[in-house]
Amino acid sequence: MADLPEGTPVAVWFQDEARIGQKNGRVRIWARKGTRPRLPADQRYQNTYLFGAICPKRGAGAALVLPTANTEAMQLHPDEISKHVACKAHAVVLMDRAGWHSTGKLSVPKNITIILLPPKSPELNPPIGD
Repeated sequence: MADLPEGTPVAVWFQDEARIGQKNGRVRIWARKGTRPRLPADQRYQNTYLFGAICPKRGAGAALVLPTANTEAMQLHPDEISKHVACKAHAVVLMDRAGWHSTGKLSVPKNITIILLPPKSPELNPPIGD
């Protein structure tokens, strides 16, 4: 970031992802005392991942719904954020230290700088509400 031209606007973005879906658990059923009723268990599950980033100051955001959370999926997200950065501005994207955020295989667009938050530091997450 030190080699940015003088006067380049810098926007702070916050990024995270979440798994959304269903995973069935074991259930209880009523049965007569002394019996052992059969209860089929549904082992299937379905989920997807929501990758999201916001720039609170601009009220801008970028999000993707993807089937997995890995380096290939993560590569799509900085590319998407890059499209939503203001013209001639530079984005500083704060994110946690998930393995797919810190891998050397990630190609970061030129208008973005990624800053990884220190481990175990929830106090650095952006405030919600207000």
